[in-house]
Amino acid sequence: MLKDPYIKDILICVLVGVTVVIIYLTSEYKPDHLYGPANKKSNATASSLPEPKWEDPGPYHVAYPRKYRFVMDNSPTCKTATPFLILMVPVAPANLEGRDTIRRTWGGKKMVLGRLVETVFIVGLPGGVDANQQQARLKQESERYRDLIQSNFQDSYRNLTIKTMVMLEWLAQHCAKASFMIKIDSDMLLHVDNLVALLLDPETPKENYMSGLVWWHSPVSRNPFNKFYMPSHVIAEPVYPPYPLGMAYVMSLDLPKKILSVSPHIKPINIEDAYLGLCLNRLGVSPTNPPDQRMFQVIPRHPLSRCNLSKVIATTTTSIKTHLVQSP
Repeated sequence: MLKDPYIKDILICVLVGVTVVIIYLTSEYKPDHLYGPANKKSNATASSLPEPKWEDPGPYHVAYPRKYRFVMDNSPTCKTATPFLILMVPVAPANLEGRDTIRRTWGGKKMVLGRLVETVFIVGLPGGVDANQQQARLKQESERYRDLIQSNFQDSYRNLTIKTMVMLEWLAQHCAKASFMIKIDSDMLLHVDNLVALLLDPETPKENYMSGLVWWHSPVSRNPFNKFYMPSHVIAEPVYPPYPLGMAYVMSLDLPKKILSVSPHIKPINIEDAYLGLCLNRLGVSPTNPPDQRMFQVIPRHPLSRCNLSKVIATTTTSIKTHLVQSP
């Protein structure tokens, strides 16, 4: 009769121990380096761990980070020389006309105010029934111009956040010694001389610098019929942290690595410029207004004459090809 309490205690201890082991083994073990860029030490560890099981990110998120890789990259940019400024142009795979127009105009400049400038186009994988033909043409274009960077994500409007983050990955890997980059859409007018002049100004910060047309109190859209709709269960705050509009923004090249370091902690939304604002906010870095608000314009107030271009760095235009060719 005296042995019964001891047997009961032993059984309880065994059951508790087994329960603890089961909970530990079945819990969601999510080391940070599985979910985004990491340093060399954590990458070495990640190689020995199983591939994470990714789930559908849902209608308001995108599938990043993942182990995207560059499937086309024979650009010499940052490999044979260190540019002062890199013009990063996200563009649709099929938009050869846009790339050629940029190559003939502002994207063709190499030396500006005594500083080396390089242009790089970034694309994802083409889609549609002619995807194979598009890919073959991209390969020929890359061999000819050596200015295309392609990653293996599906290129689409919804995946612009992925495109932006992959762009930052490439810059962090190859261009850490360069000074600045501007991300600019392919349908924009860029005045490279004005941009370089701004970046050479002693008042322009050389680190933690991001500028453009900054949205300081951009409300989170709760209208389900708006393409930028974001429900409160995704973002509870009524306004986004400040961010420059994605049409064109400039940053110092210490920032890509820093942004990538915090991105695993922020689930990426499908509004790419607002997502960068969330990352900057996590870093404690604020974008800054340009010295003159005319430098970045959504809709130019006057015709794009040479006089009006004296202050402009980047602007949208409805007749992009005409004005690109006329730019100084």
